Amino acid sequence: MNTRTFALVWGILFLLIAASGFIPGLLQPAGPGHPDMAVDTLYGDALGLFPVNVIHSVLHLLYGLWGIAASRSWSGARTYAKVVGVSYALLTVLGLIPGINTLFGLVPIFGHDVWLHLILAVPALYFGFMRRDSDADRAATTGTSY
Repeated sequence: MNTRTFALVWGILFLLIAASGFIPGLLQPAGPGHPDMAVDTLYGDALGLFPVNVIHSVLHLLYGLWGIAASRSWSGARTYAKVVGVSYALLTVLGLIPGINTLFGLVPIFGHDVWLHLILAVPALYFGFMRRDSDADRAATTGTSY
């Protein structure tokens, strides 16, 4: 898989994740022990596991649309991977800190979201910072030759 394909796959994945926060049958009510949220619209557990609210789901939607758009060029895909990797690594750490794991009541990032964010961050960090696509991959995605 090259960086451009990664951005497309992650974009589609984020759109599916976003859908799980908007479709009532996939969004279960917030479980006992969930903290109160300042933004409680569509607050619950996506797929019965992952705490989300409307802001969280909109952010997934935006990351999904951006991933699909970024997949059109190698540089766009690489920038996307870097931003996803760093932001989701940061969300992983913040999700482990009591009191901050709701981003001050705005976005739930606790519970199963912690490991999901880590799983999303690691490949993104690889494609953003470590993956070296071939010159042919780069040229095919930008329309230029190297």
